[in-house]
Amino acid sequence: MSLSTAGKLKLELQLVARLNIQEEASPYYPPRARWYSRLFSFGGAIRRRLALDRIRLPREMALIGLVAGFLVPGLAVYIRGPRLWGKAALAGCGLLLLLFIVWFGHPVGNFAFGLLLSIHVSGFVYYCSPLLSKTSFNSRLLFTLLTMMALGLLIYLPIRNVVLQHWVLPLRANDHVFVVQRQFPVAAIQRGDWIAYKLGGGSSGWQTGGGHGTVYVRSGMGFGPVLAMAGDRVTFSTNVFTVNGIRHPLLPHMPRSGEVAVPEKNWFVWPGYSISGEGDENRITSLMLQLALVPENDFVGKPFQRWLGRQQITP
Repeated sequence: MSLSTAGKLKLELQLVARLNIQEEASPYYPPRARWYSRLFSFGGAIRRRLALDRIRLPREMALIGLVAGFLVPGLAVYIRGPRLWGKAALAGCGLLLLLFIVWFGHPVGNFAFGLLLSIHVSGFVYYCSPLLSKTSFNSRLLFTLLTMMALGLLIYLPIRNVVLQHWVLPLRANDHVFVVQRQFPVAAIQRGDWIAYKLGGGSSGWQTGGGHGTVYVRSGMGFGPVLAMAGDRVTFSTNVFTVNGIRHPLLPHMPRSGEVAVPEKNWFVWPGYSISGEGDENRITSLMLQLALVPENDFVGKPFQRWLGRQQITP
């Protein structure tokens, strides 16, 4: 074997050995910072700012488990264990959330929402059991009440307000619950579409030769189909009313004569209110006619044709 061949073999052996050696971090050159190191640095700064680094939890508890169990219902039971009961708690919370969405606005949905909050509170208190092991019963009860208030005010109430104000809203009308979508564009509303709108309360009085009276309208939500759009003409007769010449059956408390021109940025929605008591029919009709002109600014939302398989509006 020549000298050059021996040198090449030695070089190859050194290269193979070099590839199999696990490199260790040098004490003189620290490892390069990763892309996510800034997130940890930011989290550490917040923790020190809020004095969370001074909190000393029992060994059976961790700060990340405390936060995760507070934010996610049922997760605290899974972290604390046993895992079988934790999985059951997570599955139960998921089922209750599904029931709440399907029966949104019904008693079943409200019951599911309350039970979901109860499991969330119970699971979080269960995770904190090492912290409460040496405290009195009154202290545990107070901690449970404070936990319920914190979860309700910091998580459930804000989420509920966002959902009702920007996404969906349950509306009860004629003993039925209709789920209304809040983000429906006003410009897309057509004749025949059902809408929900704000209704301002008020009163209107009248006086005849022998007495006087008042019509009261409760504030809240109105609900009904759009019969005419801005620029349409609504004409009333004895048995029918017409919209741009198209005949429709006369609705309760509609006038038997006259004509209405729907102003710009308004809809004509006849109020479907029940009348209690007795009064001047002409006065009631006049007030209902005023309420039938709904400004676009009072629009609340458009109900879904179907809500998770259930028919809401009959075509």
